[in-house]
Amino acid sequence: MGKLIPVILIILGLGGGLGAGLMLRPQPDQEAAQETEPPPAPPSRPDASEIDMFEFPNYFMVPLVVEDRITAVVVIQIGLEFRSDARALVTASAPRLRDRLLQVMFDHANTGGFDGVFTAHDTLGLLRRNLLEAAQHTLGTDVVLGVLITDLLRTGT
Repeated sequence: MGKLIPVILIILGLGGGLGAGLMLRPQPDQEAAQETEPPPAPPSRPDASEIDMFEFPNYFMVPLVVEDRITAVVVIQIGLEFRSDARALVTASAPRLRDRLLQVMFDHANTGGFDGVFTAHDTLGLLRRNLLEAAQHTLGTDVVLGVLITDLLRTGT
């Protein structure tokens, strides 16, 4: 009987905590939920004649480091889709873009994004999305429309 008392106290404590959590939970504001507008639609994609492509002249080289040693290198060629009227802005911003995109690729490598089956749809989709966000952060969401990974190679063991 003495061993049963702590178990009963634990069950009562869990039940009391659950009941208090349910009672003190904030109720959703019905009026605010009805007044909110739906999120704005993403900007429409321009016609193909209004889209241009910028391919970086040099490859991006990303070292893969394991235990303070470079074990492999990933070589990537990237292109950006952008509005045709922004070519001068993209060309002038190429060094800043390269810096931002390279940092995203370093972060991707450091989190294990290039380990194992690094060409899987989910893995490359995450990298492409992060690259697009970095490019749009640098030039604007209305300028950069997409990121294309045109070449991808991992060398080493």
